Amino acid sequence: MSADRARLEQALARGEEENGSIEFKERLTRALHLADGRMESLAAQLRHRVLSGDGEATYVVGVTDNGGIAGIAPAAFSETMDVLSLLADEAGAHIEDVETWSAGDDGLVGVATIREGSMLTADTGHIVIGTAGHVDHGKSTLVGSLVTGEADDGNGFTRGFLDVQPHEVERGLSADLSYAVYGFDDAGDPVRMDNPHRKTDRARVVEEASRLVSFVDTVGHEPWLRTTIRGLVGQKLDYGLLAVAADDGPTKTTREHLGILLATELPTIVTITKVDAVSDKRVDEVEKEVESLLRDVNRTPLRVGRYSVEEAAAELSETVVPIVRTSAVRGDGMADLDTLFERLPKRAADAEADFRMYIDRTYSVTGVGAVASGTVNAGSVEAGDELLLGPMADGSFREVEVRSIEMHYHRVDTAKAGRIVGIALKGVAEVEISRGMVLLPRSADPQAVREFTAEVMVLNHPTRIQSGYEPVVHLETLSETAVFSPEGGKLLPGDTGRTTVKFKFRPYFVEEGQRFVFREGSSKGVGTVLSVNGADDTDTTAGADTDTTAGADAGDD
Repeated sequence: MSADRARLEQALARGEEENGSIEFKERLTRALHLADGRMESLAAQLRHRVLSGDGEATYVVGVTDNGGIAGIAPAAFSETMDVLSLLADEAGAHIEDVETWSAGDDGLVGVATIREGSMLTADTGHIVIGTAGHVDHGKSTLVGSLVTGEADDGNGFTRGFLDVQPHEVERGLSADLSYAVYGFDDAGDPVRMDNPHRKTDRARVVEEASRLVSFVDTVGHEPWLRTTIRGLVGQKLDYGLLAVAADDGPTKTTREHLGILLATELPTIVTITKVDAVSDKRVDEVEKEVESLLRDVNRTPLRVGRYSVEEAAAELSETVVPIVRTSAVRGDGMADLDTLFERLPKRAADAEADFRMYIDRTYSVTGVGAVASGTVNAGSVEAGDELLLGPMADGSFREVEVRSIEMHYHRVDTAKAGRIVGIALKGVAEVEISRGMVLLPRSADPQAVREFTAEVMVLNHPTRIQSGYEPVVHLETLSETAVFSPEGGKLLPGDTGRTTVKFKFRPYFVEEGQRFVFREGSSKGVGTVLSVNGADDTDTTAGADTDTTAGADAGDD
């Protein structure tokens, strides 16, 4: 909810004029204002306001015709925004922004900005890149410089341009996933953000760019490895970007993050960062270490400095890994990364499949309600679609409706596979949604899964994995403690074999072929779902009532 009421007061002071761009509405309802004849009249009125404002109109909601603040309940405000969105669409316009303020006694008053033109339809060249690397190796700083075009000050200034929390900025350490975006115009020139702290600036990039590059920036600090795995496994990524600092070189965490990227079969670029901070000799040494590390895991390194960025873009694959020397301070390699990201193709997405999105984050917006955020795994979704949300703790799925969709703060009418979006949902409260749930078409017949069979590879374990082993399984966006029961009774380090995997606390939506990572302390492995073992038979007396947050953290350091 906005604190500064200046925008509201300015609109009230200007007031409604016959040929002006401001309109006062106390409340809009579906039953009354979308009825035959009334909708056309209101859409024409809205069109008139937009044209009078040279393509922009201001609707003040929750006020009387003479500008008196009446205030309406949150549910009524939400319905009003739904109706106003439909009227705008009918008039060839869209709602770009909404601000709300308290009007006393739980009432709301708000200002909506209406702009000419339909809501943006996301382009087909949008690629999503997941970053990885040891803490303080400069990956967030690198991304911050890329999306703004600004040089860093040598102390991580540009990392503050990402979606980070205040305590993360204060400490200089990321503790959760953060996001950033920039793009390229039709001529291939970068479209960057002027002020990333303004959500309207991010929306401008989405609107102006013909090709978008979104970053999912993960966490480099070892205690938050679970969050890093969630970022690399739970998002629909096209490419990985692994940062290795020239002053530090590859570390244990570097090797661990590289293993996760390769286990998910993600084409990856390695950036040797901070080359301004060390001698050329040291950069050469680190580059050789990186090449050796890649060859050890059967990957072919390709030095961009020795060949060309064009060749790197053409050769990048699951087996060929380009290496780029970079400095966010001096600008080394930044143009090469721009060229790479402008040329890299969008990896094949399940655009024709049924819609599917695993939820990564949830939040509530005043006047809108519950919002589920994540990356669209398959298919597409539009505002007004009826979906299923779940499974809930008891294995059921809830019917919900898509109110609206946003991509990097820009409202869109359609979200396709590979897009990072926030979907406002009608029919559910934010507290009822949790990470790891999935959104599916209402026509689907999903089954909640408590147990599945998988083929796993044990990457590291101090002894052996036996029946009853309880790691945390990271599959899509879910992180849940599970119980393993290997065929033959045990699995040794380096072994590949089958095991039954049973979620300990609650069911999830799992499908054959999905890949996952499992971890418990220093023990780690990867797996593929072979088959799901029937519908969930959740025991609500134990598992459903257990704190799943504690379960997800069990055994995870």
